[in-house]
Amino acid sequence: MKNKIQEYLLQLQHPELDQKFISEKNIKQIHIEENKINLSIELNFPFKSQSTLYENIIKDGLKKITDLDITVKLTLKILTRQVQRGVNSIKGIKNVIAIASGKGGVGKSSTAANLALALSYEGANVGILDADIYGPSQPQMLGISQKPNSKDGKSMDPLIAHGIQAMSIGFLVDQETPMVWRGPMVTSTLEQLLKETNWDNLDYLIIDLPPGTGDIQLTLAQKIPVTGAIIVTTPQDIALLDARRGLKMFEKVNIPILGIVENMSTHICSNCGHEEHIFGKDGGIKMCSDYNTELLGSLPLDVNIREDLDKGTPSVISNPDSEISETYRLIARKSALKVAGLAEDHSSKFPNIVIQQS
Repeated sequence: MKNKIQEYLLQLQHPELDQKFISEKNIKQIHIEENKINLSIELNFPFKSQSTLYENIIKDGLKKITDLDITVKLTLKILTRQVQRGVNSIKGIKNVIAIASGKGGVGKSSTAANLALALSYEGANVGILDADIYGPSQPQMLGISQKPNSKDGKSMDPLIAHGIQAMSIGFLVDQETPMVWRGPMVTSTLEQLLKETNWDNLDYLIIDLPPGTGDIQLTLAQKIPVTGAIIVTTPQDIALLDARRGLKMFEKVNIPILGIVENMSTHICSNCGHEEHIFGKDGGIKMCSDYNTELLGSLPLDVNIREDLDKGTPSVISNPDSEISETYRLIARKSALKVAGLAEDHSSKFPNIVIQQS
């Protein structure tokens, strides 16, 4: 009976992605006694809002092979995944997800903020780093205006917004101060913000990148341990051209593409309800087909997203039951499941070897 149960669990398809979501390592216990089956399963991606759904999927299938009472206990443990070779991990961070776009104005920062909050909503410990040194927007979007504390004068504590940890150059300079810096200063500042922040046991750090494929992106690829990247675009042909360049850049530096988010996919008139594809249709789907990647989700051009961010309470927080918030949570779950499918990082389990002359 145990073998039958295990075989069933290992072939289960995730209800939102075309991939299996339970491995042998995830099955912690199959305990059968008298007329009961107790299952203990440890998942490696956050699933808080879907817990009941997953339990029912497991039970419904098992009822076809047994008439015993079934109890399912689901637990969460996020694991650290492999990154680029030669790049050291950062204390307090398990996985880094880069949110990128080929050009500005496609809703990358709004996606980063809502994605971070959606991952937190699902049960993960999450942080966000605003890497757009020239035009930081996360302080406004997250409703943070204070400056970070430093206990030792060398490192900073991240600020907390809606339950997630956050760091941005916008916390350290006046809002109207222009950052007239050259590339080396910008990349050095990014490294400082990342490595001199006291991140507290993050399952995921979301990095909101500036648009394009410049110095910041190169630093990210060479010096920062990135688990995977998400490309944000609109369906517009011009935006897709730039998004393709961004995707190819990550491929060249061996950073996995977790998927694509299509913003402004459609507009529904708030007065008459008419739906219109202002920026084109199915551009994100075609790009995914061309590059064999996943469309994580499509979001509408909606005034509520903009108004919520302007108030410092992103949609996932201000209206968690809305269709838009559910889309962000779906994108978060898909992204986390993609991360969970990557190879595990075992480097921390090996001792450092030091050779000394005797």
